[in-house]
Amino acid sequence: MSERKVRVAIVGALGYGGIGATEILLRHPQAELVHLLDVTDIGKSLSSIYPHLAGHCDMLIEASDGAKDDVDVVLFSTPDGVGQKFAKEWLDKGVRVIDYSGDFRFNDIESYSGYAKRIGRTTSHENPSLLPESVYGVPELHRQEIKKARVVGNPGCLAITTILGLAPLVKNKLIKPESIICDCKTGVSGAGKKASPQFHYPARYDSMNAYRISGHQHVYEIERELSLLYGKEISITFTPHVVPMTRGILATLYADSVSPNISALIDAYKIFYKDSKFVRIIPPELSTSTSDVRGSNYVNIWVNIEKRTGKAVIVSHIDNLMKGQAGNAIQNLNVMMGLDETLGLDHPGMYP
Repeated sequence: MSERKVRVAIVGALGYGGIGATEILLRHPQAELVHLLDVTDIGKSLSSIYPHLAGHCDMLIEASDGAKDDVDVVLFSTPDGVGQKFAKEWLDKGVRVIDYSGDFRFNDIESYSGYAKRIGRTTSHENPSLLPESVYGVPELHRQEIKKARVVGNPGCLAITTILGLAPLVKNKLIKPESIICDCKTGVSGAGKKASPQFHYPARYDSMNAYRISGHQHVYEIERELSLLYGKEISITFTPHVVPMTRGILATLYADSVSPNISALIDAYKIFYKDSKFVRIIPPELSTSTSDVRGSNYVNIWVNIEKRTGKAVIVSHIDNLMKGQAGNAIQNLNVMMGLDETLGLDHPGMYP
């Protein structure tokens, strides 16, 4: 790489994902923000909308009216349907694309259509010719493909928590895949910035609920990735819950273990993630929680076996706005641009 910094634009700069990426890029030594694009608050400074950025990012919000020439990577921090519509015009200018939504998480129209149906969208895709070249953006699994990719689909937050929690066991066939049960808890920020009655403070305070019990869209990603690792099709039981906290995901993952030896499981995790800076393996005698990863790009994976039932019990923890969104996107950016994977991200979380 030359000495010139990687030039980054963010489409959808005013949402949680856009602000999260901005905060990271402000401390990134080899990248710089050159455009903040959105459909509202055009002409206002970012710091006038988010005062905590005053003096750090006073850039003006620009209209999302087309691809820019002076950009190396664009982040689409946008809902489903936006990236697939506009990515091609950026790609035609030589800009590489990272999309936060489900628009490019799938490599064929059939898989995308199944996902789109689950979220109530049309099952067609604006640019289906781009799907075969898109790469699923989990660096811990697809680092080499991401390096060469023009288009990366950043994973869903619940999906990456679950996939990273189970990958070593599935790859090494240390569990019976038909027995996998995923019980996931997510903070309210996972629903995004836009206000809605079910996420109004009185509805969320001191309350939790399961949702999309038999049809969550992230199941498509999880089953696809686990099936690739195992070598045959895997189906899982997956139940997400919203809990009364702002940020964080805790996924408790159960499966029948083929070995009673906890050391074999822990060794499998350590070997699988030996080159993955942001994955920390927690042995059974220690404890961890979502507060230990809050504000960071780390995933803490607690590994144990329930001796009475013979079930592996894995508890995977992330910050949904970091490793589950903006942090992982910048990690993908680093990999795509040949930079140290940890740049802008290698810092501890916030405590308390």
